[in-house]
Amino acid sequence: MGQFINLKSADGFTLPAYVAQPEGKPKAAVVVVQEIFGVNSHIRAVADRFAAQGYLAVAPATFERVKPGVDLGYLDADMSAGFELKTAVDALPGAGVLQDIQAAIDHAAQAGGGKVGIVGFCWGGLMTWRAACMLKGLSAAIAYYGGGITAEEEIARQPQCPVMAHFGDQDHWIPMEGIEAFTKAHPEVKVHVYPANHGFNCDQRGSYNEAAATLARERSLAFFAAQLA
Repeated sequence: MGQFINLKSADGFTLPAYVAQPEGKPKAAVVVVQEIFGVNSHIRAVADRFAAQGYLAVAPATFERVKPGVDLGYLDADMSAGFELKTAVDALPGAGVLQDIQAAIDHAAQAGGGKVGIVGFCWGGLMTWRAACMLKGLSAAIAYYGGGITAEEEIARQPQCPVMAHFGDQDHWIPMEGIEAFTKAHPEVKVHVYPANHGFNCDQRGSYNEAAATLARERSLAFFAAQLA
């Protein structure tokens, strides 16, 4: 359903993005932000599913500045490689990868012809939260188990668009006390907690939880339907 195109960021950097087109005119657009595993088959499948719902979906390769063509699986070696890449991206100077996400938002707005939402998973969930607080052109944001989103410096940020956040209560990367602190600080965010582990939305991971993933997807689609109309 999709294909890779090139995007250009504000500083002139070129990065690929997977774009999934819906049948007919898009009703809106969604930017999909990867986990630490690159724009792999899972992220491409997420984009394809949004396209099947009538959205133009854009998944930028947000590791491109530190390593081109990242496409990892979910073995321990992939986890280690992805974490190293995430650390390298987090250390980029200036706007770093946020300008690449802004380029994806801008393309989505132009190509989709309507409002733009953003959804991200794991590290991409954290980037989604930062995008909701710091970038332009977004009408809604959904963060799935955003690693680091409950840190004090992240909780201190203020979103500029409606936000939904999905967490698992068995996620050892994001303890419940952090989720509770985030929820208390941001009553405007629609927070949902599931009896699930980190990565519960990904059907390629051992932590996949079909019931939680299905409910979160239904809530996400309803949220986007309301905010991106």
